[in-house]
Amino acid sequence: MSTLLVMSMFPDAEVARTIARTLVEEQLAACANIVPGAESIYWWKGVIESSSEVMAFFKTTDDQYKRFESRLAELHPYKLPEIVAIEPWGGLPAYLQWVMANTGA
Repeated sequence: MSTLLVMSMFPDAEVARTIARTLVEEQLAACANIVPGAESIYWWKGVIESSSEVMAFFKTTDDQYKRFESRLAELHPYKLPEIVAIEPWGGLPAYLQWVMANTGA
């Protein structure tokens, strides 16, 4: 089992906070960090768009990832939410163990 860092963008801090709390309460994520003040510039339906967003980083495990991804997509207000998982190549072993212990693993 390994730890994953999952990134997603949200329209505002309140939405990010509500979804993050739900995922942590359901032990699909051990932790979520909410980072306000992001600006996104992207293509959407053939037009370049720009919007203020809030970034969130979630810590979960590969064992929980499919359930995590499904639940985040279900809760997310965007039609096509950004959900990107990254497997870190290292980390403090005690912290990684804590993530595993707090994700229903």
